[in-house]
Amino acid sequence: MTHTSAPPHLNWRDSFRVKSFRYQWPADLATSWAFEMETILLGWYILSASGSVLMLVVYGSLQYLGSLVAPVFGVVCDRMGYRRMLWSTRATYALMAFSIMLLSYFQALTPDRVLILAAIVGSIRPSDQMMRNALIAKTLPAAQLMGALGISRMTSESARIAGALAGAGIVAVLGMTSAYAVVTLLYVLSFWLSRGVDDVQPIPNAGALASPLDDLKSAFTYVWHKPILMGAMAVAFLVNLLAFPFSLGLLPYAAKNIFLTNQTGLGFLGASFAFGGLLASFTLSTHKFKLRASQTMIMASAVWFALDLVFAFTNNLYLGMLVLMLAGFVQSLSMTPLAAVMLRATEPAFHGRVMGMRMLAIWGLPIGLLASGPLVESIGYVSTAWIYSALGLALTLALTLYWRHALWDKHSVANNAL
Repeated sequence: MTHTSAPPHLNWRDSFRVKSFRYQWPADLATSWAFEMETILLGWYILSASGSVLMLVVYGSLQYLGSLVAPVFGVVCDRMGYRRMLWSTRATYALMAFSIMLLSYFQALTPDRVLILAAIVGSIRPSDQMMRNALIAKTLPAAQLMGALGISRMTSESARIAGALAGAGIVAVLGMTSAYAVVTLLYVLSFWLSRGVDDVQPIPNAGALASPLDDLKSAFTYVWHKPILMGAMAVAFLVNLLAFPFSLGLLPYAAKNIFLTNQTGLGFLGASFAFGGLLASFTLSTHKFKLRASQTMIMASAVWFALDLVFAFTNNLYLGMLVLMLAGFVQSLSMTPLAAVMLRATEPAFHGRVMGMRMLAIWGLPIGLLASGPLVESIGYVSTAWIYSALGLALTLALTLYWRHALWDKHSVANNAL
């Protein structure tokens, strides 16, 4: 991995010297913790109250619903500004959480009502990460972009660690109503802190008088004609399709059938992956190295596919946790530079729309999961890992060769040291 020492005046504290980031980071942290708590609480409630795995799967799929409309949210952000959108979405989260808390208090909560409220939140929740990244790009100096994105990613990684370790015990300790009171307070805190971010005004452009639909079409055209953006989108879709399934959806299968462990062991496996991501985010935030972002993104993705295969051959729980920690580390080394590449290659007027389109790549994950289920049942877990990892490595090489001038050339904008 190519790197050089970073200028000594750059460090993680520089991002917090920007007033907007000092408010945005704790607001994002509160939102991420509330997201994770909510996912655990509602998933456990639906499975316990309905006894239906199908309803649980439906609830899980609703978490991805908003990725389909993320480009539309990007258009709205580019037109209306980001602070207003942060206020609106986080106020909505708080209102929905308060509604569930009241339903629970009056013993009127049902799985059907949970799914309706989850669908409302799921329609906007995937756009939250898009708004975070675009706002960072608009409020911080370009030299601090990689470090700030790494610091920002710590919010979600820390929430995943706590969520994986706490599991459904949150309900047992606090009770559903009290637990949701905590979730509601976190969302209210996030809303209040979001008021302190800079009111980044929309940037006028040639399409400012166009309709929102024309803006959306222009975003697709913009990405299609930018090899850097197309290559980064391809990497994002590829890792969601072929790498994330082994670290997320298939992890319960591995815990039960490969490591022969229980829910506690599953929690430690999930926390190991998130902890690795947290370590990588911390490393990026220190500005100790200047990385060639696109090259780092590609090499980390390739190592991630290889580690998935190593994990499939591991049957010792502690060794599996180590491999997953390494996988989480390279996952963050892939995803954070990927966001930096897309933001650096995009004109400010298109930040929201382009990052919204990046969220479409998330749909690789449910596709990869749906395909992996029948494969695991027919040819086994290890053989499925072989297929996914080999295909992932081959396609990573192919896309690198195809977009080599945009993604691999050290003089490319995508490889500007960040």
